[in-house]
Amino acid sequence: MKSKYYIFIAIVVLAFLVGNFANPIYFNKSVDFLNSKFSWTLPHFWNKPFTLGLDLQGGVNLIYQADLSQTNDKAGAMAGLRDVIERRVNMFGVSEPVVQIQGQDRLLVELPGVKDVAQAIKMIGETPYLEFLEQRDEKDSQVILDKIKEIQTAQEKKEDISKIKDWTIALQNPYFKITELTGKYLKSANVIFDQTTFKPEIELLFNDDGAKLFETITERNVNKPLAIFLDGASIIDTSGDNKIDGNDLYAPIVQGKISGGRAVITGGTGLKGPAMSTQTANDISRRLNSGALPVKIGAPISQETVGPTLGSVSLQKSLWAGIWGLLAVAVFMIIFYRLPGLLASIALLIYVAIALSIFKLVPVTLTLAGIGGFILSIGMAVDANILIFARMKEEIKSGKSLDQSIREGFARAWPSIRDSNFNSLIVCAILFLFATSFIKGFALTLSIGILVSLFSAIFITRILLQVFIGNWAEKAKWLL
Repeated sequence: MKSKYYIFIAIVVLAFLVGNFANPIYFNKSVDFLNSKFSWTLPHFWNKPFTLGLDLQGGVNLIYQADLSQTNDKAGAMAGLRDVIERRVNMFGVSEPVVQIQGQDRLLVELPGVKDVAQAIKMIGETPYLEFLEQRDEKDSQVILDKIKEIQTAQEKKEDISKIKDWTIALQNPYFKITELTGKYLKSANVIFDQTTFKPEIELLFNDDGAKLFETITERNVNKPLAIFLDGASIIDTSGDNKIDGNDLYAPIVQGKISGGRAVITGGTGLKGPAMSTQTANDISRRLNSGALPVKIGAPISQETVGPTLGSVSLQKSLWAGIWGLLAVAVFMIIFYRLPGLLASIALLIYVAIALSIFKLVPVTLTLAGIGGFILSIGMAVDANILIFARMKEEIKSGKSLDQSIREGFARAWPSIRDSNFNSLIVCAILFLFATSFIKGFALTLSIGILVSLFSAIFITRILLQVFIGNWAEKAKWLL
């Protein structure tokens, strides 16, 4: 008998903590009042904000299409592209970005809180595409140069260049050709200093596959230049103004076969160019570490902006929908089940506070779909109470005492509650694993709500019934 009162006190403490954690505004206002009234220094309750999705706080939605024509491992390339861009936007400081693969060659990028589309596109576009190019032989270079000259002559005469045979050859770099080695194989880039000259250098570290490729490429290019390009432009400025503008060519000379997957870039050792400054080395290293794209992406094929005002309106409407839904459920329970319905409604309020606290702690990124899943879970939380109360009513009609009816009601209703909620959790798991981000938010909040509702209905409601419905209720069964 005593244990149920101890558990009841624990539930009251839990309700106080999760209620104030979910919404600490009123508690903190009371603390401010007491501190000002009595010169106290009571602390505020922890105020951790909810994590809102793009549709609730505003932001930018972008869809990119990757160029997979130069890669055989399309799935691996897209996974690498996703990881790189996710790392890039995280470095930019975007809160809770969503970067997901759609289909075979499309990438969805959601940036909550970013209001400037141009800024977002620039942020993604600055993520570099790293290439290593080896020198062409003179014969191949001359073919391209001749074709470029032919195109220029045709343009001067205002002729249609598309009629020139193999005119696309002129689009190639006349001095360097691409190799298999790209940023896909780069692990990291670090600024180091030469132990003799103390000049800054850039150390490149490749993964295992990249190390093998780099060894093969350097072996066939000993005493030849190996050009390093970012986004189709050289990574070292040689004009002396320390700006990485890609206007000049940088190609370090390969001194010998390089094994082990480690390369060092130094300034002033290429075909031309001054010594590398520390600032330049840091800038290049930062750009490389921010992510060298394994495949190229162009401008976004789709872009959408959700303004903060629209997001705020959506959030307010969602909150009111939740409040009205909760009130409607509480009124239904009280009308049909009277005192047990009232206690179940109190348990439901505690359930809401617990679920919202979990959303804050995890944290769960709340979207309109996620809030919809949570509101739906409120109705499902009541389903368990209805099954329990229906069983209790049958036991009371059969002549059993209230205490025995409560125990039997919970025991007989549990199998049905367990099976129905378990099936719902299976569906939530399938949606979360295979659906898009929009549906995943719905599945996550619904599954959390289902798990918390089981605790609320089976544990909290039971303790409240045992504490508040005693022998006195035998004479006032109309309350039941």
